[in-house]
Amino acid sequence: MQSTDLGNKESGKIWHRKPSPATRDGIIVNIIHNTSDYHPKVLRFLNVAFDGTGDCLIAGDHQGNIYVFDLYGNRFNLVQRTAQACTALAFNLRRKSEFLVALADYSVKCFDTVTKELVSWMRGHESSVFSISVHASGKYAITTSSDTAQLWDLDTFQRKRKLNILQSVGIQKVFFLPLSNTILSCFKDNSIFAWECDTLFCKYQLPAPPESSSILYKVFAVTRDGRILAAGGKSNHLHLWCLEARQLFRIIQMPTKVRAIRHLEFLPDSFDAGSNQVLGVLSQDGIMRFINIQTCKLLFEIGSLDEGISSSAISPHGRYIASIMENGSLNIYSVQALTQEINKPPPPLVKVIEDLPKNKLSSSDLKRKVTSGRVQQPAKSRESKIQTRILKQDLTGDFESKKNELPDGLNKKRLQILLKGYGEYPTKYRMFIWRSLLQLPENHTAFSSLIDKGTHVAFLNLQKKYPIKSRKLLRVLQRTLSALAHWSVIFSDTPYLPLLAFPFVKLFQNNQLICFEVIATLIINWCQHWFEYFPNPPINILSMIENVLAFHDKELLQHFIDHDITSQLYAWPLLETVFSEVLTREEWLKLFDNIFSNHPSFLLMTVVAYNMCSRAPLLNCNLKDDFETVEDMQAKVDQQRVEDEAWYQKQELLRQAEETRREMLLQEEEKMIQQRQRLAAVKRQLKVKEMHLQDAARRRFLKLQQDQREMELRRLDDEIGRKVYMRDQEIAATARDLEMRQLELESQKRLYEKNLTENQEAVAKEMRADADAYRRKVDLEEHMFHKLIEAGETQSQKTQKVIKENLAKAEQACLNTDWQIQSLHKQKCDDLQRNKCYQEVAKLLRENRRKEIEIINAMVEEEAKKWKEAEGKELRLRSAKKASALSDASRKWFLKQEINAAVEHAENPCHKEPRFQNEQEDLSCLPRTSQLNDSSEMDPSTQISLNRRAVEWDTTGQNLIEKVRNLRQRLTARARHRCQTPHLLAA
Repeated sequence: MQSTDLGNKESGKIWHRKPSPATRDGIIVNIIHNTSDYHPKVLRFLNVAFDGTGDCLIAGDHQGNIYVFDLYGNRFNLVQRTAQACTALAFNLRRKSEFLVALADYSVKCFDTVTKELVSWMRGHESSVFSISVHASGKYAITTSSDTAQLWDLDTFQRKRKLNILQSVGIQKVFFLPLSNTILSCFKDNSIFAWECDTLFCKYQLPAPPESSSILYKVFAVTRDGRILAAGGKSNHLHLWCLEARQLFRIIQMPTKVRAIRHLEFLPDSFDAGSNQVLGVLSQDGIMRFINIQTCKLLFEIGSLDEGISSSAISPHGRYIASIMENGSLNIYSVQALTQEINKPPPPLVKVIEDLPKNKLSSSDLKRKVTSGRVQQPAKSRESKIQTRILKQDLTGDFESKKNELPDGLNKKRLQILLKGYGEYPTKYRMFIWRSLLQLPENHTAFSSLIDKGTHVAFLNLQKKYPIKSRKLLRVLQRTLSALAHWSVIFSDTPYLPLLAFPFVKLFQNNQLICFEVIATLIINWCQHWFEYFPNPPINILSMIENVLAFHDKELLQHFIDHDITSQLYAWPLLETVFSEVLTREEWLKLFDNIFSNHPSFLLMTVVAYNMCSRAPLLNCNLKDDFETVEDMQAKVDQQRVEDEAWYQKQELLRQAEETRREMLLQEEEKMIQQRQRLAAVKRQLKVKEMHLQDAARRRFLKLQQDQREMELRRLDDEIGRKVYMRDQEIAATARDLEMRQLELESQKRLYEKNLTENQEAVAKEMRADADAYRRKVDLEEHMFHKLIEAGETQSQKTQKVIKENLAKAEQACLNTDWQIQSLHKQKCDDLQRNKCYQEVAKLLRENRRKEIEIINAMVEEEAKKWKEAEGKELRLRSAKKASALSDASRKWFLKQEINAAVEHAENPCHKEPRFQNEQEDLSCLPRTSQLNDSSEMDPSTQISLNRRAVEWDTTGQNLIEKVRNLRQRLTARARHRCQTPHLLAA
């Protein structure tokens, strides 16, 4: 068997070599916890619980240290220090790393085993919590104390319901049935109720057990399928209930050595589908026996009389058993090793008293007389037959004396051995041991009837005689003394009763029933002969003390006799105060551990021993007053000695604490230095990481900026391309409009030329027609005049239309230029680099516009020169035409005259004078004919204006077409240049 001492380690291995449990005891490892302080001592484990997997368990000792033992990973860890003893544990919550612990201050806390932090703190109990039951889902938990049971929601850690009962009834246990939504509540009056968890509706109540085998249930166990309930108590009978049929179906009698059952738990099996057949029964002798409830055979047992078990827990999968031993250690058993035991001789077997049929049997049918070798058969029932199994009884067992057996499974002889070894009982179990040693009845009804009588008259002014600072303590003392006075009238006149009762009242002030029964038991058993000489001191008892002192220290007794010192002075004050005024609390508790564990005469021996221990100062006293002075001095000396011892212990503790603190400070400084070094390293790493992150962020930002700039460039390129495309489209549209206008001008030019040709033909026709009448000429002149007016108006309208169109185009060009300037201004605000680029573009555009204006001005000047030249040529043409017309007229006139002269000469050769006259008349008419000829032609100014406008339109259209083509070529070349050199824009 391997043994592991936890010591001061917070973590480590459970075993250091592969465990090989023997089939004899099946122990995998024994775990103890010894401290290495100035006063080494054993820290006793109190509670243990498995988790849902069964491979981890949690255990707590009486100082509040809670350990987690991982049996699969072979590790243990200290997960919490609660600084107070734990009374119950639960480790099967829904969150696997959390556990519940009930503490001595009546609170329940939830901790996390991983983070080691407090999850929640649940309060509400007014007494110790001895049971924690968790629902199968892990969502709810029930905490049970002696006076109440509370249902908690583990998601919110809020109390949902509270079960309150009468103090006279008391709760034994409240727990969830496995794999169901049912709560089972068991009370001290043997009543068992089943409740619905959600609605707390009472589902059923189990009937009372038969009177022939009626026991007070104290421990319970349920199979995994929730069908069978096992119950036991202060008896070797074990009751099995069928919860589905709600009736008692079997009573099992344990061996005769078993007189009380302290714990019950079913052993799970992976192949029984939850209907567990093996039941573990822990009895008062510290042995846990595992029996088969069907075959009623003892399979194996753990623990022994020398190494008894105080409590046990079985893993959910049934592989391990964790038992807390009576010496405070923790044993881990292997079920597999225990079940392989074959050749072990059978110990006393289990006997079945009877199997109850479906129909109820009478109490006479259940009565059974059990002998050592056989079982007497009961009378057969008419309704059914009862099968009885007779089991052999081992008669070679060691029967202990009945006088050493105590209630609750304790043994007086073993307690005396424990007391002799340690000098005192464990602080946690002292009250429990005292109650068992004194066999207190705990009669609530009788005590309540005494309390109901109120304060006794003899103790109404108790505070005047015994002023006590604590009003609660004074009230409890007054109530206890009044109950004693009501119980027996003699106590109302007993002057030393408050002195005798006060230490017990102070010790049991939170449980007045126990306080009353302890004092009453002390008076009945240890002080029963004190009242034979009442109201005088007990002369008989004092004489016994004097006789014992004479036997052991004659010199001291003779000294008392020589100075007239009686036992009423050196013995009776010790008895009436039960040593409470001469001993400290710890010494007094140790003393009464021994008084209650020994014969009543031990108290008298203690008085003699106290005087013998004080014989040196007593022998130095010569006067009676000195002895009374010595008594006080002895008390003061004892008190001073205790105070000195306490001071030295305190100084030693302070020195140890100082050394411990110094070591802790050194360790903390080393840890701090190491932590600072680690922090510096971490800071360096963080700084390097920060630099890397900053570098990465900078590179990322630069890349983002580069991507943004590239995207902006692409956007600008797209914008420029779009604008170029739009400009090309506009230019192309303008070119198409100009071409259309050119075609219109060409058609108008051809129309004007046609009109000129027609006019010229008309003039020629008029010149050839000499015989037209004056009216026709006038009409023709008027017609020509009106036509000229209409042509002028039409030409004026067309000219205005052209001017408006050119003005609209100029305005549109101005708007486009303004839009470009605004766009350039916005882009300048967004990016200075693009602003420069746009400024350069704008500068180029302005330069182009300036050059275009210069070209246009030059063209306009050239046009004006051309027009002047055309006008001069037109004037010359007109002069030439006039000269030609005059020449033609004169020639015609000359020919006409010559013809007329020839005709006249032919008719009248002798007449010559009229020739000159007619010639003059014809000459006088010549200007008129000339005027007629001029008037028959188109107005020269109109014709010149039309020709000039036609030439102007032709020239303007050609110039515009040429400028548009040049502008398109320049913009296309510039766009190609920017696309080829985008870095210039980025720069």
